[in-house]
Amino acid sequence: MFPSIPLFAVVSAPFKRSQLGLFQGKMKQYGNNVPNSKHKTRRTWLPNVHNHRLFSDTLQQFVRLKVTARALKTIKKHGNIDKYLLNTKPDLLGWEGMRLRVLIRERQTAAEEAAKVAS
Repeated sequence: MFPSIPLFAVVSAPFKRSQLGLFQGKMKQYGNNVPNSKHKTRRTWLPNVHNHRLFSDTLQQFVRLKVTARALKTIKKHGNIDKYLLNTKPDLLGWEGMRLRVLIRERQTAAEEAAKVAS
């Protein structure tokens, strides 16, 4: 069964890569290199992204994600990836984060319904 993922407007941001992982709102930044001659040259700074396997207690499996260092710190603060996904604003999660959030919520509601039936 496919989860019912909410539809979002097409992202028109210049950094669409952030939709495919947990970037916690981090974007590509722009600026200048300024040497002693004061001749400015344009450059970009990319977020600190790592591929990680994070264990989801609700899904009972590892989830492979591209995660920024800031998102990892926030996940550690919340305790685990499930709590992070359920308590974070949708703006900061992106498409992949929202997909995982829906999967976790559906699994939790199914477990609650099974517990009600069993009792």
